[in-house]
This record gives sequence, C-alpha cells and structure tokens, in this order.
Amino acid sequence: MVNGYKPATLQEAIAIRSREKVIPYAGGTDVMVRRPEGVPFLFLNDIDELKQIKDDGEYIRIGAAVTFTEGLKSDLVPAVMKEAVSRIAAPAIRNAGTFGGNLGNGSDKADSVMAGFALDGRVRLVSVSGERILPLGEFCIRRGVTAIRDDELIAEILLPKKNCDLPYYYKKIGGRNALAISRVAIGGVYSVKDGVIEQFTAAFIGGGNVCKRFEEIEATIIGKTVDEVKANAEEYVNAYAESMTFTRGRVSAEYRKTVIMNLLKDFIQTING
Repeated sequence: MVNGYKPATLQEAIAIRSREKVIPYAGGTDVMVRRPEGVPFLFLNDIDELKQIKDDGEYIRIGAAVTFTEGLKSDLVPAVMKEAVSRIAAPAIRNAGTFGGNLGNGSDKADSVMAGFALDGRVRLVSVSGERILPLGEFCIRRGVTAIRDDELIAEILLPKKNCDLPYYYKKIGGRNALAISRVAIGGVYSVKDGVIEQFTAAFIGGGNVCKRFEEIEATIIGKTVDEVKANAEEYVNAYAESMTFTRGRVSAEYRKTVIMNLLKDFIQTING
C-alpha cells in the first residue's frame, strides 16, 4: 500500500487528487488524530504555490499551506485575522497548522474561518477541471461537511482588501485563558462615514453547527447612524437571537446564547464614528 504522495507542484497534486483517494495533508494537526485506516496522505506542505501570501490589488490571498505562525508574521494579513489566529492553541500547533486545513476540517469552532467570514472572504478551489471561487458561507455547509469535491484542493483563502483595514471587533470565550477551543466567539468589521454606518459584519462561533453570518440583519444596520444603532441595540440583538439556532453541546445552549448576545451588544456599543 502507498503510504502517501509528496507532489512538488500544485498541478502534480491535483492530478494525483483526480485519480486517487487521498487525504490532503499540510500541517496534520487535525487529520493525524482521525485518519481513516488505509487511506494515503497527499502531502502539500512543501508546494510553493500554496505557501504564498499575496496582495493582488483586490484580495489578500493566503495560500492553503501557509501556517498560522507565518500568517502572524506577515504584514499583509489583516489585524482581525491575526488576533483570531493568535488565540489558536499553542505555538507548536500554530507552527504546523494551516489556514487551508482549518477551513477544510469543517469545524464549527475554527477561529481563522470566523475571521474570514467577518471579512466576507472566499475560498479558491482547484482541480484538473479548473477552479471555483466560493464565498465561505457557501463552502461551510455544516459541522464536518464542506462543499469541496472529491477531486478538488483548497488553494487559497481570499480576503477582500476593502475590508482588511476596517475597524474590527473580536472576542473569544474558552474554558480557560489559553490554549482553549472556542466555546463562543464573535468577530466583525465596520465602517462609518459622517456618523452613518456604511458597512457592518458580524460572524459567530458557538451558535450552531457552523460559523454563521446573518446578512439580512446586517443590512438593517447599514445606513443607520451610529447613535441610532446604539440606541436600538436591544432590538438588533433580539433579531439575532431569533435568527440563531443553538444546538446542544458540552456547554448549554442557554449559556452560549447569553454570552453571544452580550458580546454582540458590546460590539454595537463600541462602534466609533
């Protein structure tokens, strides 16, 4: 049995992916603990095309095999993403874990994915047939399930530049102060001009079985003055509470709902402009 494949280029990797049943592997921090027996790895950690962080004028493009530590060192990675990534596990995990792996794992508690949601990010998928670019909200279907096809690989996470330098809000609640998986977390960005909110996003971990944004509620905030939104914060929080489904888990749904709503209210009250 072949234990694994180590392609030198992305084209070689997608060719192998198209003809073999393999497990894509970059950092291995998740897949090593739940590898199906007998399925070989497709090692991607040395492919240069997947190790780049680039600015193309429209997007900050983070290669799927870029590690969290490399992202933290880059001047191109936006602040909200860096703050989220800096809270992931311990330095040893951040040295190995990758942006593409965090997304492809399909976890409902993926910190970098939540920051990507807040920034209205996309994912670039590649195969021998070509490429697809999907919004993260379409890629992440539910816990453990993504829209990736059997012949595709995650190539890049794309973050719109117009959002990357905006003021942001980020809070994470875990079971302890460090090395904790998020119980709940919230991240968002906003912009204000002449006292009017021109842009507002809020992404959540802990409210269900997938990271979520509620763009229809965001739309009701955009176009309002900061003073008006703050005065009606309770109304907006209630709209989110009614839209979110809190699944059962290790931590009670009631607790997670209360914390998320408190954080959302705090986010609204901290908007400046």
